[in-house]
Amino acid sequence: MRVLVACEYSGAVREAFRRRGHDAWSCDLLPSEDGSGFHAQCDVRSILYNRNWDLMIAHPPCTHLAVSGARWFKDKQVEQKEALEFVEWLWAASEVIPRIALENPISIISTKTSLGKPTQIIHPWQFGHGEVKATCLWLKNLPKLVPTNIVEGRTPRVHHMSPGPDRWKERSRTLTGIADAIADQWGRVEAVAA
Repeated sequence: MRVLVACEYSGAVREAFRRRGHDAWSCDLLPSEDGSGFHAQCDVRSILYNRNWDLMIAHPPCTHLAVSGARWFKDKQVEQKEALEFVEWLWAASEVIPRIALENPISIISTKTSLGKPTQIIHPWQFGHGEVKATCLWLKNLPKLVPTNIVEGRTPRVHHMSPGPDRWKERSRTLTGIADAIADQWGRVEAVAA
């Protein structure tokens, strides 16, 4: 499968797919942390229509969307409008990409876009990581993720991170258990749902 992982700097999801034999690429404004040659450092809008992708997993930046930052919404209405338009643009890519997963924390995507409520909400503790972090998935022609390793522990690690210059990067990182479940389960989806 040709897989595009949009807005991913870590390479976690990309590499999970590549380990399973897929032609997977990540794309982000930032360079890839792992220095991979399978990363395009650019705006995803410049490459989305350049290849025949079979699947896109999109992680649009949540800075202006997550309800955890609601107290600042009134001060960033322009940025929020642009972020919502970007989400809608990614979702509309189904014109050329048959399967799409869009990921974000609890956010205004549910109420301020045409996507509506998420298809599914997952947590790291369902995939081998003993922590809580509600992650919403909007899915087109993909099945819901099935938990692979339910573990004890419900630590809100991400919520309790200390302030710092890289806090946003650590909060947005896809954990390996989730990346592996995505690649295992969605990498085997052959038929497009009607």
